[in-house]
Amino acid sequence: MDAASTLAAIAGAFLLAGFVKGVIGLGLPTVSIGLLGLLMTPAQAAAVLVVPSLVTNIWQAAVGGGLLALARRLWPLLAGICIGTTLGVVVLPHDDNGRATVWLGLALAVYAALGLVKVEFFVPRHAETWLGLLMGAATGAITVATGIFVMPGTPYIQSMEFDRDKLVQALGLSFTVSTITLAAALAYTGQVQTSLAWPSIVALAAALAGMGLGQLTRGKIKAETFRLCFFVGLMLLGLHLALRGLL
Repeated sequence: MDAASTLAAIAGAFLLAGFVKGVIGLGLPTVSIGLLGLLMTPAQAAAVLVVPSLVTNIWQAAVGGGLLALARRLWPLLAGICIGTTLGVVVLPHDDNGRATVWLGLALAVYAALGLVKVEFFVPRHAETWLGLLMGAATGAITVATGIFVMPGTPYIQSMEFDRDKLVQALGLSFTVSTITLAAALAYTGQVQTSLAWPSIVALAAALAGMGLGQLTRGKIKAETFRLCFFVGLMLLGLHLALRGLL
């Protein structure tokens, strides 16, 4: 495939991934890496993802106001992500055989299935400090091992009983920290290269366009419809991860 065709394919992948993220608040890495895996190595796809992921996550975290108050509530989770990622880079191998990704995808699909049948989980406010640190550390370690930062951080945030817009904002804040730490891990292992600058720029523009369309869509749907889209999206992402790890 020539350079123009590759850039067009990258744009299409990130337009779709950005739309999914705009509607349910997550899915950009999973969708984009899954599609880009047809064109390049997982490490190259992850490197292309860094810039659009960071910018869209910052945008997602900033929309809605009250960011400082949200950060004060989520600080244990965010600190845990940094700790887990740092330790993971030193200790854990990357998931080259795909087994960790399979189990991660299956766990996400099971959680989504429980959400669809309205089995709900709640985190008591007094437990948020120690549990947030634990969930954050686990999320950081899994990010290093698999390149995916949705588990167990996303179910933890969802169990904190935010309304839909605050939930999406909280996910954006968590993903921002995860993206920065993942970028540091990629830089540490030498995967960030200047040759990926143009693909990253194209990916960013497409992701922003898709995310804008997704946010407009989210604003027009009812809370119950959003809840359905959220859990169906999680299930599809989980199944996609599991199948990708098997192939």
